[in-house]
This record gives sequence, C-alpha cells and structure tokens, in this order.
Amino acid sequence: MPSPYRALFTAPGTKGFAAAGFVGRMPLSMMGIGVVTMISQLTGRYGLAGALSATIALAAAVLGPQVSRLVDRHGQRRVLRPATLVALASGAVLLPAAHYGWPDWVLFAACLGMGCVPSLGAMVRARWAALYGGTPRLHTAYSFESVVDEVCFIFGPIISIGLSTAWFPEAGPLLAGCFLAAGVFWLTAQRATEPVPHPRGQHGRGSALASRPLQVLVVTFAATGTIFGAIDVVTVAFAEERGHKAAASVVLALYAAGSCAAGMVFGLLRPAGPPERRWLLGVCAMAVSMIPLLLVGNLPLLAVALFVAGLSIAPTMITTMSLIEQHVPRARLTEGMTWVSTGLAVGVALGSSVSGWVIDAAGARAGYAVPAVAGAVAVVVGFLGFRRLKRPAPHRGGIVEQHSEREERHVA
Repeated sequence: MPSPYRALFTAPGTKGFAAAGFVGRMPLSMMGIGVVTMISQLTGRYGLAGALSATIALAAAVLGPQVSRLVDRHGQRRVLRPATLVALASGAVLLPAAHYGWPDWVLFAACLGMGCVPSLGAMVRARWAALYGGTPRLHTAYSFESVVDEVCFIFGPIISIGLSTAWFPEAGPLLAGCFLAAGVFWLTAQRATEPVPHPRGQHGRGSALASRPLQVLVVTFAATGTIFGAIDVVTVAFAEERGHKAAASVVLALYAAGSCAAGMVFGLLRPAGPPERRWLLGVCAMAVSMIPLLLVGNLPLLAVALFVAGLSIAPTMITTMSLIEQHVPRARLTEGMTWVSTGLAVGVALGSSVSGWVIDAAGARAGYAVPAVAGAVAVVVGFLGFRRLKRPAPHRGGIVEQHSEREERHVA
C-alpha cells in the first residue's frame, strides 16, 4: 500500500473499523443484484425483479437518513444494531416468500423492511472525519473508502450472481445478510473510535437537507444512481440474451474495477483548484461514458466500455464528500453523507424499475438508453446548481471548523 494510505492506519483502531466497514458494505453490491438474479431465476420476470430491487433502494432512501440522524444524536452502537435486526428479519421473510411463490405483496412488504439497512459507508467516513478532520489525511481517507466501495462492487456481484446461479437462487441475498450482520456488530463493538454523539440541542431545527448545496448534490446523484441501477439490471439481461448470464458478474466487476483504479490514484494526488469544478467535470465524464454502451453488441466490448465508464466514478464521489464537508454542520455530518446515499438509492430504484420495463418491452440492448438519459439529466442539474456549490456557507462545520473543534477539545 502506498505510504499516504499506510499513514492512515497509524492511529489506534483504524484497521479495525475499516475492516468492519468493508465486511458490512458487501451487501451494498450484493443485495440488489442478488434479488434481481434470484427473482429472475425463480419467476423469469425481470419487471418484478427490478421493481423489488427498486423497492429496497427506495425504502433505504426514505429510512436511511432517519437512521443516520438518530446515529448523530445517540451514537452508532445504540442505533445501528436495532436497525440491522429489522433489516435482517425482513430479509428472512423475503427468501422463503420468493422460494415458495407467495403473493407479490409479501415480497414488496419484505423489501420495504429491508430499507432499514444502515449506511455503513457513512458510518465509517464519519469515524475518519472525527479522527482526521481538518487535515490532508481526510482526503486520503475518503479516497480509501471509495476504493473499498469499489472493491465491494468488484467482488459482491461475482459472489452474489455466482452463488445464485451455481448453487441455489437465494444464496446471494442470504450471504449478503450474513455480511451485514457481521459487519455492523463488529463495527459497533469498537467504541474507542465511535464519533461523539450530538444531542438534540446541538442540532438545532430542521434537517441537513436544508442546505441548498446538499440539495444539488442529492438531486444530481439521484440521476447518477439511475445510471447504476439501470446498468446492473440491463447487464444481467444483456448477458442472458447472449447465453452467458453468469458472465454478468465479471462485466459488472470490471465496471467497479475502473472506479477502484481511479480512486486509488486520485487518493495519492493533492488536486488543486475548487472541488466544485472537479465535481462537475466528473459528472460530465460519467454522462459521456454512457454513450458507448448504446453501440456495443457483445460482452467483451461491453466489459471494455464499462471499465472506461468506471474511471470517473470514484473521483467524483470523493469530491462529493469534500463538498459535504464544506456545506454540512459537523453535528449532522453522518446524516449529510447519508442523504447523498439516499439520492443514489432513489436513482437506483428508478433505474432498476424503468430498465426492467424497457427490457421486457424492447430487449436488453434498448435498456442502455436508460443510463444514457440519466447521465444527461445529471449534467443539466449539475450545471444549474453549480453556483450554489461555489459558495460554502459560513460556520457550517466543514473542514476548517472541524479543525477548530479538534483544537478546542485538545486545549480543554
């Protein structure tokens, strides 16, 4: 590991919570695609598969920020464990319901309960921010976490689709639940690095989403999430049409591998210039990278196109976290990060469902029009909201204010 990344782990406890975060985030890439694979194998209905995956994402979009707001107020341990138990119980209903052909409404009800799954990425990033806020190491930490996200997306689909196609259809979602339980309970057992809660009186009124720059980020990443959700569903269908459904996991892994490689390199850099400009450039690059997908006709070319498309993801996400640092109060940092994940989840829900309908109506290749349109929408929203991102709000608890808080605690 290059020295800037090694330096992150000199602080006590960092290896432990980073490892727990990795395990707990594996379901992020396994559950949605696992449900799509499971339902499509059991029923052959891609429309239903996409709708169920979308329901999980949409439920997480609604419940995730509420869970994170409670975490900011009461601490990770007190909130994450009960929320995880609700999600696991709902998953325990979904699997037999799908296997035995229970009514569709039972499947959708179970998927709604699975929305209580906590955002482990936001929890781990909050620990890094509490540890390195106001220092250059925070950029490296966020880059590392983006790489971890992409490693999950490299191996998660391979494991989930591979198990569901080679073993039994429910194997992928089942293993995802095991990863979630292990990661959450391992992370919450580490109390020394847990961020200090901020009681209700320190939060003031309202939500972190009252920040207009955060609104721009959330709406833009709703469009970006549509890209991700559509690509997952369409790629599985594209591979199945060509008689190699299991190869979808490898193709999607290459998409994540491109992002992983870019994130690793980006973390070694100290980019100059305003972050909002880099962010907008990244959004534009993601949109442009969707165009070649409309032209590919076989799996090898699709794999190359997706690898190139992935190069813009991690740098854009890393820069997004830096912008959240500038515009969201420290007492609401976890909630602010989760709102971006919520935007992505809403987009994933939309992309999964719409692409499923397009596939059923016109075939898999036509489904790649969905991420192309979503990319164009992301660019439009990014340009319209660019001015809001150029004006960091004063006293919002960003990087400078976090550094001051750390100094004050040290003096005290």
